[in-house]
Amino acid sequence: MRALVQTVSRASVTVDGAIVGEIKDGLLVLVGVTHDDTPAKAAELARKTWELRVLEDRSAADLTAPLLVISQFTLYGDARKGRRPSWSAAAPAEAAEPLIEEYVTALRARGATVETGRFRAHMLVESVNVGPCTVLLEL
Repeated sequence: MRALVQTVSRASVTVDGAIVGEIKDGLLVLVGVTHDDTPAKAAELARKTWELRVLEDRSAADLTAPLLVISQFTLYGDARKGRRPSWSAAAPAEAAEPLIEEYVTALRARGATVETGRFRAHMLVESVNVGPCTVLLEL
């Protein structure tokens, strides 16, 4: 699994003209799943995300900062050859969706306030990055 974590002053996700998730002063997390990922990896990635010290040297756990989690299969895009990325390293939706849900559940079990996008929907994601600070976590 991969998580691209960004510190934000605000972030939101809109589907079909309606805001379905919105946070202030927290973390925007784009999460991708590959073929060999497991629920254990999802739980470990949630722990790492929650405890990552990127909010003025403090973690979301320290500050009880909210998270906006968006599924993002394109984190496994491979553009090394040609001009069209390959998505073959991304897990199929049927395998990825339960692992994204496991990741969100694990964050909430740690006390996180988590907003989400909608799996398989065309989403408009808006954010105002702070720093900017962007960190890639990978298991």
